Amino acid sequence: MRSHPTRLVLGAAAIAGALATGACSSGSPTSASATGRIVASSGASTSSVPASVARRTSPTTSATTSPARTAPPAPAASRAGRPTGSVTVLRTLATGLDVPWGLALLPDRSGVLVTTRDDGLVRRVDLSSGRVTLLGQVPGVVSNVARQGEGGLLGIAVSPRFVTDRTVFVYFSTAADNRIARLAYDPTAPAGRRLGIPQVIVRGIPHGVHHNGGHLAFGPDGYLWATTGEAGNRPLAQDRSSLGGKILRMTTAGRPAPGNPFGSLVWSFGHRNVEGLAWDAAGRLWSAEFGDHLHDELNLIRRGGNYGWPQTEGKTSAPGIVSPVVQWSPDQNSPSHVAIAAGSAWLGGLRGERLWRVPLDGATPAGEPQAFLDGRYGRLRSVLAVDARTLLVTTSNRDGRTSPRAADDRILVVRVS
Repeated sequence: MRSHPTRLVLGAAAIAGALATGACSSGSPTSASATGRIVASSGASTSSVPASVARRTSPTTSATTSPARTAPPAPAASRAGRPTGSVTVLRTLATGLDVPWGLALLPDRSGVLVTTRDDGLVRRVDLSSGRVTLLGQVPGVVSNVARQGEGGLLGIAVSPRFVTDRTVFVYFSTAADNRIARLAYDPTAPAGRRLGIPQVIVRGIPHGVHHNGGHLAFGPDGYLWATTGEAGNRPLAQDRSSLGGKILRMTTAGRPAPGNPFGSLVWSFGHRNVEGLAWDAAGRLWSAEFGDHLHDELNLIRRGGNYGWPQTEGKTSAPGIVSPVVQWSPDQNSPSHVAIAAGSAWLGGLRGERLWRVPLDGATPAGEPQAFLDGRYGRLRSVLAVDARTLLVTTSNRDGRTSPRAADDRILVVRVS
């Protein structure tokens, strides 16, 4: 595992204050002196992980109950996005992170949980005070960044019953596979000791140097969704008995959710490497998918759908294959995460070093894709909607694919329309 000193610097004002005050232009990073950022206080993570990170036991209450609904809600009418929009970077919320990967908003919207891929840490960033607190380190995480790989601590999701069960879920790589686990989160414990012992609910997800998928999210149906890659073994994407190259839907115990099309965890298949999921206001599920050498994809996900890899890449008329809604060349995009805000899908481009906006009118684009922040912050990975007009966007310049910039990696607060 690569080791980096970790320094966090926070926005002194709350995000709500940032929305009401002046902001820098959409492309220019704001310096620390200009924004009045302050160094995190004693609750923030410091330059190294504590020598001994104590583990608390998980709660005794069961996490196996499932919502009554057996399928996502039917799409309803939603407001279309405008053909063109805008992006304004309000401030830098945090810096000095080692490849921030997963973002999960707490149910009360007081803070966001952040995973960092290569050091296996989970932090909480308070969206009101700007305070960063180290929650703990997930044991067993194996990063392969030394081989320019993509494994490590990836996605994170917060239980929809968090108020009562205080449970979070993580997706992480080991030396042999990728796994999904649930952990107790005790906000009253000392910083660095707030995560319980992981209880693995899914294991054996194919693992490789590349294409590990890794996104986790709870859908509007109350079930846990996960994305996986085919780990470089292309036939796995079409093999419905494999967990590789799939979008999965499950209970909080890791069992197939009622209504899944094949009686397994699999919801859709034929994916190369999906790292982002998001639902629009009508309950439609969208995904961002890495292509090979031809086309990256924004897909509308259908129950039981075959998305074509490795037989097809990009738009297709092949029978039985779901064609993407939008496609890009990988040098323009390479999308990791996707979020829905202001009637549009927003994708963070890694190789393309851009934030892409796709205005939506129901299940179709309402205009051409627009690119913002082109090259100004480097590689962009995670995108999370905080509200209808505010995104958190992370950089990924310490992931072994480029030279880090000063203060990398960072979380940006972005206003969109």
